[in-house]
Amino acid sequence: MDFLDVSASLTGRRWVAPAPEIARAAEALAQETGLSPALCNVLARRGVPAAEAERFLAPALRDLLPDPRSLRDMETAAARVIQAVKQRQRIAIFADYDVDGGTSAALLLDWLGQMGRQATLYVPDRIDEGYGPNVPAMQALGREHDLIICVDCGTLSHEPVAAAGCDVVILDHHLGGETLPDCVACVNPNRQDEDGALAHLCAAAVVFLMLVEANRQAREDGAKTLPDLMAMLDLVALATVADVAPLIGVNRALVRQGLVVMARRARPGLAALADVARMDTAPTAYHLGYLLGPRINAGGRIGKADLGARLLSTADPHEAAAMADRLNELNAERREIEASVTAAAMAQAEERGLDAPLVWAAGEGWHPGVVGIVASRLKEATNRPSVVIGLDGDEGKGSGRSIAGVDLGASIQRLAADGLLIKGGGHKMAAGLTVARDGLDAAMERLSELLAKQGAGLGGPADLRLDAMLMPGAATVELVHQIEAAGPYGAGASAPRFAFPDVTISFAKKVGESHLKLRFGDGLGASIDAIAFGAFDGPLGPTLSARDGRRYHLAGRLEINSWGGRQQVQLRLEDAAPASIA
Repeated sequence: MDFLDVSASLTGRRWVAPAPEIARAAEALAQETGLSPALCNVLARRGVPAAEAERFLAPALRDLLPDPRSLRDMETAAARVIQAVKQRQRIAIFADYDVDGGTSAALLLDWLGQMGRQATLYVPDRIDEGYGPNVPAMQALGREHDLIICVDCGTLSHEPVAAAGCDVVILDHHLGGETLPDCVACVNPNRQDEDGALAHLCAAAVVFLMLVEANRQAREDGAKTLPDLMAMLDLVALATVADVAPLIGVNRALVRQGLVVMARRARPGLAALADVARMDTAPTAYHLGYLLGPRINAGGRIGKADLGARLLSTADPHEAAAMADRLNELNAERREIEASVTAAAMAQAEERGLDAPLVWAAGEGWHPGVVGIVASRLKEATNRPSVVIGLDGDEGKGSGRSIAGVDLGASIQRLAADGLLIKGGGHKMAAGLTVARDGLDAAMERLSELLAKQGAGLGGPADLRLDAMLMPGAATVELVHQIEAAGPYGAGASAPRFAFPDVTISFAKKVGESHLKLRFGDGLGASIDAIAFGAFDGPLGPTLSARDGRRYHLAGRLEINSWGGRQQVQLRLEDAAPASIA
């Protein structure tokens, strides 16, 4: 049954209530725990039983952190890194150019520095070298180093790893193939011979587990002073959120603790980046995903590839400030390029049709650094897996983003194995590919077929799933803090959404270029402020700002707005539907 009888909201979505079994579980939770019904709705949706509610709301990392040795090759990898430290060998770190790669590299650089060893950082250029290890780079590093550690890459890089001529350790999370590169160790929860229990980890979390094991081995070997790994969780949290890893299990605990560490502003790079991003409140998962992550990524997308990793690993506040400023400038340039490519890609995709299992677009000279973001825009607009490709010469380099329940990475890997792509790989929600220009149409047609078999293309605009109905008077600061305790929220753990039924809009104003600020109430004295970002890019802004006397159902997420030392509840408005005709 449609929630509040909304089958087509102002944004064209159907509002969906919690399943009956979730509603019953929430009611039982409220009776057994005494927690607020709104919070119990959130806990019930997450499958939390009453006996586990207290522990869930205050997760302890020590209870959730897996044994690093449960991952294949972990002991070997850690032992080889410890050997390199003890024997004062030359170490190189080959890292991917995104946030996960940069944070993974920074974790290793931080740990090695505290162990008295420096390492060479190498991040490939996105345009000139592409993703992952390549033969010339690995050969050059191998000539000058005894050990190369590949982070957030390497699992499919058989030839480059073989060309290194020195020991190689791989710490990765991308989907593995039938065989692994010939290396000392390949630690990857997404190897085909793993059980998948830790498949949700990002690369930085894999690196963190390796450091846990390395500290254990060093301690057993008699080391008295070891790096404080808990102080490094700010980097793990950033990578987990920015790489859209699901916030479940240990990931949730890593992010929660990492946010606490980040709030201390002890890492010069993150402190400087927070300042240029104008973060004036304690960090949240939102800040990691939408303010910090894109700025770090900007270096790898359109600037110097290693800038993000260098920022995260520097101990010099002045150097950090200069690099943060540069990344902020690059991010602004990235947004301009992205806007242009998005408009062209959307127009092309619309001409091709937006109701197919796969939405895709390809254009001459589209910057490889923004195709992934543009693919995300197409996915969000169509609720379908999307691929965007920049063509250059005889080849095209692209990136794809998927929707829940559709494994894009496996399908891309299948195409590569079948020879329809030059190369390709990734994970369930995101993938990269290189394709021959004359094979583009055939590859996309086959990819569409594979995705259709997984159910892609069956739905229209994504349903808006709501957790509960609230009246304005019940939306207190205390309630929002309780709900935040069930977070953090993000991929795999969406923020709870509440509906406010039959309310009157007393104030509405356009702010900035496309945002809407409004105030609404129930007519009984209680009222709440709301903000709808990008509302004037669609129907929400023009309709709600008209204030035509209608009453509306409003839906969105609750948050705390801090201003002038005061806290008040604010609704992050996502959708609305007419409640009655005045």
